[in-house]
Amino acid sequence: MPSLSKRQFLKTLVGTAALSTWAGVEETLATVAHIPATALAQQEDFWAKIRAAYPVTTDFIQLENGYYSLAAQPVLDGYLQHIRDINTVSSYYMRTRQFADKRESQTQLAKLLGCSPDELIITRNTTESLDTVIAGLNWKAGDEVIMAEQDYGAMLDMFRLQARRYGSINRTVSLPNHPKTDEEIVSLYEKTITPKTRLLMVCHMVNITGQILPIRKIVDMAHKHGIEVLVDGAHAFGQLNFTLTDLGGCDYYASSLHKWLGTPLGAGILYVRRDKIPALWPLFADSSVADDDIRKLNHTGTHPVATDLAIQDAIKFHEGIGIERKEARLRYLQHYWTDQVRRHPNISLNTPENPGRSCAIANVGVVGKTPAELAKILFEKYKIFTVAIDGANVHGVRVTPHLYTTTAELDSFVRALKRLAG
Repeated sequence: MPSLSKRQFLKTLVGTAALSTWAGVEETLATVAHIPATALAQQEDFWAKIRAAYPVTTDFIQLENGYYSLAAQPVLDGYLQHIRDINTVSSYYMRTRQFADKRESQTQLAKLLGCSPDELIITRNTTESLDTVIAGLNWKAGDEVIMAEQDYGAMLDMFRLQARRYGSINRTVSLPNHPKTDEEIVSLYEKTITPKTRLLMVCHMVNITGQILPIRKIVDMAHKHGIEVLVDGAHAFGQLNFTLTDLGGCDYYASSLHKWLGTPLGAGILYVRRDKIPALWPLFADSSVADDDIRKLNHTGTHPVATDLAIQDAIKFHEGIGIERKEARLRYLQHYWTDQVRRHPNISLNTPENPGRSCAIANVGVVGKTPAELAKILFEKYKIFTVAIDGANVHGVRVTPHLYTTTAELDSFVRALKRLAG
């Protein structure tokens, strides 16, 4: 089949969309190249310029960025242009370029995560990625799995489904909100292991509290017992500065890209260690791919390919900011507000105080208010959007600032909390 060049029908592909916006961001970044990340994290004038690159609403204060954070304007512009360009040539693009372009996005993501492109696929989100592994394992009656009650609800549901279908057994631990040591967490999981334990699922960052777990130590412990480890990294990838090497060689890792990498909705990743690929059953059959090829797990039919292309725009923006700067700013914003209320007698924080145990996300409750009541009052009276969490030993609202959040917005939030707490 004849093939047009990429330039001929994707003239505004990655790096060329919204040139004026890109140029403004790059100019701003060039002026702070010499400033350490922790010092830059506190410079509001710099972050105000970064905020200008995002289409932030002025209707309310957005503090629920953990579910889905808006894409920066140049990323959004690129995404919309990809839709237009692909629509122009429609099926021609799908039959001639889509797989090569997706491979490029896949390769760039693998570089960020620190793995081979042949060990990573692009999915729609973390849930799909984790379900691909959970449903793909060859369960037998009596096989045991360890997880935490603070893990994402959809994943707990998926393990319950396997238990109903195959007779596997789910063993659940409960994570302390304020652990004193890494060993306290590792021991909690290790004490639950039996000779029948086959898999351990663990959150890199607990979605309801923001607690960062000692993944490397948990992986090392589990592997010592011959147990595979599935890591839910929904909130870690794009927020924390790490590669898979830092995690001790986990067997499976999953994340969403619309949370902290800033892609449009509809993109996630799944990493499967190379030697674990052959044993996984794909959710959808594809006889054209060998059992040891990770692409066998990625046969999802026709899908919105513009999202795959926009991943490259998002990576460009992400790398322009720099993960060190990004993590430092997000951690600074969280402690900016939590440090002001942590000692208040009528305010409870469900997130560890130690800076190494959390980053952007924190969870807070007010005495005398249910989480639902607190979230409702914050939005209706103060125009501050959060999300209520009421279960798994966590009772409060999740608060998630992003790079475009200002300290002035957090000051408003702190004032509201203190008024509500008396």
